[in-house]
Amino acid sequence: MKNAQCKKCLKKFYEKDIYTIQQFQYRKTPTYKWSIKYFKKLGIIEWDSFCEKCMSFYAKESEKRWNESNI
Repeated sequence: MKNAQCKKCLKKFYEKDIYTIQQFQYRKTPTYKWSIKYFKKLGIIEWDSFCEKCMSFYAKESEKRWNESNI
């Protein structure tokens, strides 16, 4: 049963397919600390659930903003 919901696109998906911004703690840049602050500004907290497609969007978008802030 699809009982989890993506905060961005609102699509339903299986709990085992949940993505959260906590997964960004394993990338080198941007730092996890920076990522938490960035997502907080967007109204996203560490435990919000996302589908794979939307998480990929946020990963690319946050990396783009990180690069822009370090020019």
